[in-house]
Amino acid sequence: MSDTAIRRDAPQGAATNAALGHFDKAFKAQTSAGLTELRQHGFDLFAAHGLPSIREEAWKYTDVRAIGKANFALASSLHSANLDDSQLDINAYRLVFVDGVFDAERSSLDGLPEGVTLSPLSQRDELPQQFGSQLAANAGPFTALNQAFAGEGVYLDVARNVELNKPVYVLFASTAGDQQWMSHPRVLVSLADNASATLVEHFVGEEGAANFTNLVTEGTLARGARFDHYKLNEASDQDLHVANLKVEQRGDSLFKQHNLTLGGSLVRNDIDTELNGEGAQTEYHGLFFVKGRGHVDNHTVVNHNVARTFSNENYKGILNDRARGVFNGRVYIKQDAQQVRGYQNNANLLLSDRAEVDTKPELEIYADDVLCSHGASTGQLDEDAVFALRARGIADEHARALLTLAFAGEVLESTAIAAVAQRVERRVAGMLPDRFDLEGLVDISA
Repeated sequence: MSDTAIRRDAPQGAATNAALGHFDKAFKAQTSAGLTELRQHGFDLFAAHGLPSIREEAWKYTDVRAIGKANFALASSLHSANLDDSQLDINAYRLVFVDGVFDAERSSLDGLPEGVTLSPLSQRDELPQQFGSQLAANAGPFTALNQAFAGEGVYLDVARNVELNKPVYVLFASTAGDQQWMSHPRVLVSLADNASATLVEHFVGEEGAANFTNLVTEGTLARGARFDHYKLNEASDQDLHVANLKVEQRGDSLFKQHNLTLGGSLVRNDIDTELNGEGAQTEYHGLFFVKGRGHVDNHTVVNHNVARTFSNENYKGILNDRARGVFNGRVYIKQDAQQVRGYQNNANLLLSDRAEVDTKPELEIYADDVLCSHGASTGQLDEDAVFALRARGIADEHARALLTLAFAGEVLESTAIAAVAQRVERRVAGMLPDRFDLEGLVDISA
């Protein structure tokens, strides 16, 4: 996985050793459901590395020691949570997890079409064969840790030529309390030839929740398959969140990924796509809004392993207060992968003089017949544009808010689910310095 490979000679300081001891205690206390070997393999890989250090290139901007310091526990029963205002209004197949535990009462899987298998992993007799297929000897520490606590998550399998008629909506809720919880869900998606599906992963948290979510999503797209993946993070301002997504694509498949981060104290997203068939296409659409002392780190990798493949990536960051954002995007074009097109762009908007962003777009090309570009920019609002709006009778704070929303809007234009786009627009408006009220000023119903 792309959360950086295990290095068995990695230095392990006091914080890392403490984290290993904590996770080892939780690991040994977890009951086994025939998963002993699988879990042990994952934990051994994690123990060989421990938590990544800022001395490692892939983690030099992101300090994860807070994950090792907290005393997280695994929830063994379903916790109560008020989710009425959190859930998106989507006509979808629905799975709900609270602190990592499946909530059957709030979930709805009725009416699945023939050829579609959808279930929580905990309700399967055994884990699908696909589980762990992406976890090789060079897996990253958080992916390995996820396997060490394997057993819960989502399995979606769509048969050949089947189009899933509604999105799959997976809600992960984090609750507040005296105990800090951790969860390690695994989401497995397998689409056969010419199959199509849309998946929405939505993360929410109660005020004051300070839990740790360590997500791994694996996708396999056969020839001609289409997969639209949405990840909307509205976690609590104190939640810790690490997510790894890896998708393997065959010929003529299409993968669209929408990564929308609006919450969390410490967030790390690793996204990795392997283009292994001619005609395969990948699109990354990312937006992150960070405020307070929040930290969001997005690492993306697109590997063009064969000829005539296409990728396009557009990430935008909005940062306020003393927040920090990180974007590291890498496009790799293998030798002899000719006639490839790969585009990448990262633009960042700073609303505060104390906000900070580190951006590193990368192209690594070993073929000569390609069309590729990358770029990055960081700045503040254009004062001439602010003045132009004020000259038309719009108040200064409204002018700045509208320009900020327009900056985010380019990413949201790719969002085909209206409820997702509207939630993001309203959240962005509410997170602006003057808590801009979007309602009544602009029409977002279209």
